[in-house]
Amino acid sequence: MKHRIVILGGGFGGLYTAIEMERTLAHDADVEVTLVNHDNFFLFTPMLHEVAASDLDMAHIVNPIRKLLKRVQFFQGDVRRISLAEKKVGVSHGNNRHLHVLEYDHLIIGMGNMTNYYGLPGLEEHALTMKSLGDAIFLRNRLIESMEEADFECGEARGSLMTIVVAGGGFAGVETIAAINDFLRDAIPFYKNLNESVLRIVLVHSGPVILPELSEKLGLYAQQKLGARGIEIRLNTRVLGYRDRVVELSDGSRIPARTLVWTAGTAPNSILDSLPCAKERGRIRVEPSMEVPGWPGVWAVGDCASIPDPAGKPYPPTAQHALRQGKRLAQNISAAIRGREKRPFVFSTLGQLAAIGKRTGVAQVFGINFSGFVAWWLWRTIYLSKLPRLEKKCRVALDWTLDLLFSKDLVQFTTARAPLSREDKSDDRSAMEVSVSS
Repeated sequence: MKHRIVILGGGFGGLYTAIEMERTLAHDADVEVTLVNHDNFFLFTPMLHEVAASDLDMAHIVNPIRKLLKRVQFFQGDVRRISLAEKKVGVSHGNNRHLHVLEYDHLIIGMGNMTNYYGLPGLEEHALTMKSLGDAIFLRNRLIESMEEADFECGEARGSLMTIVVAGGGFAGVETIAAINDFLRDAIPFYKNLNESVLRIVLVHSGPVILPELSEKLGLYAQQKLGARGIEIRLNTRVLGYRDRVVELSDGSRIPARTLVWTAGTAPNSILDSLPCAKERGRIRVEPSMEVPGWPGVWAVGDCASIPDPAGKPYPPTAQHALRQGKRLAQNISAAIRGREKRPFVFSTLGQLAAIGKRTGVAQVFGINFSGFVAWWLWRTIYLSKLPRLEKKCRVALDWTLDLLFSKDLVQFTTARAPLSREDKSDDRSAMEVSVSS
C-alpha cells in the first residue's frame, strides 16, 4: 500500500515541502505525493511590488509548478473541506467547480494567510490589496487608468484621481508606496496636462515609526527618504473606513482618493476555523517538528502554522522561515514513514531587507544595519538568488538591466474580449430572438 501525502497550498511552505519530497521521498514506489493549489504557478511575492511599478514583467516572478515538480502530482483546485477524522480533503476544480475527494495518510496544511479588513466599512468592497499577481496587475492598471482620466479632468476630480493612500507601514506597505511613487513620477512627464504638483501619495501607519520589523534607526531613515521624495507619512494614525472615494482616518481627517491600497492586516485562511485542532491567534498550533498535536499524520507549515522556537515563542510568518520549514517538514515526514527520529525546526532570522525606491533600501543582516544603495543592492542580490529556476533569474536580471536604460511601460493589461463584428452581433441578436420566442 502506498503512503499518500497531500500538501495543501503552493506558497513558500507548501512548495518547498514538495520540492524536498521531489528530491527524496517521491523517488520511492510506495509513496504518492500530491500538491493542491489554487493557481498553477508559484508566485515569488517579495517582488510583487515591482510588477505593480512596471519594473518587472508580470510573468517573470511566477514559476509553473509543473516545471518545478516532476514526480510530485499537481492538482489545481480550491480546498472546500478538510475532515481530519475521515482523513479526507474535498477539492473543487474546473469550470463547473465539481468536487474531488482526496484521501491521505499524511496531510500538510500550508494555505498561508488572507487579507484581514477588521470589518472596517468600505474596505473589502473598494480597497486594493497586494497579495496576488492579479492584485499587482490590477493596481498597475488602476494607476495608469487614473493618469489617463486625470489628463483631461479639471478641478477636484483631478486631485482625487491623483491621490493614492497606502495603509500599513510594514514591509509590504513601504515597498508598495515607494514603487508607486517612482512609477507615477516617472510616468507623469508623458501626460501633457499633468505635473507632479497634482500628485498626492499618503502612507498611513498606526505606529510611531514605519518598518517596525527593523530597528528604529532604519525606520527613521526610510521615513526621511520617503518624505524627501514627496510622500506624505501619517504616523500614529489608522484608517477607519473608505466610503464614496473618501478615506476616513482616526485623527478625524478625510482624504478624497480614487485608490486605497490596504496592507495593514492579514489573518490565517478562513478554512482553518473549521478544524478541530488547537490554534493560536488563528494559526494552527504545532509541535517543534511541525506535527499537529492529537492528530497523527497532520502537519502545518508556513504562515498558517504557529511553530515554537526553542524559547517557546512562535516563529514570524516570513518567506525565509517558510521555505526552511518546508525542507525540515519533508525530512520529518520521511522519518515518520521510515521509522526514524523526527527533528525540531530551529532557525534564526538571517536578516530583513526592504526596497524604498530610487535604488535605495534598508537592511538588517546578521545584526548589522545597511541603508542606501548598498541595502538596495543586497535586496536585489539576495532575492534574485532565491528566485526558483535559472530561466526566471535571467529574465528578471534582464528586466532590471533594461529598466536602467528605458522608461517604464505605460500599457494597461486588459482581459476584455475584442469587439464583435456586425455579423457576430447580428447572429447573437437572432439567437436571442429565437430563444425568447421559443
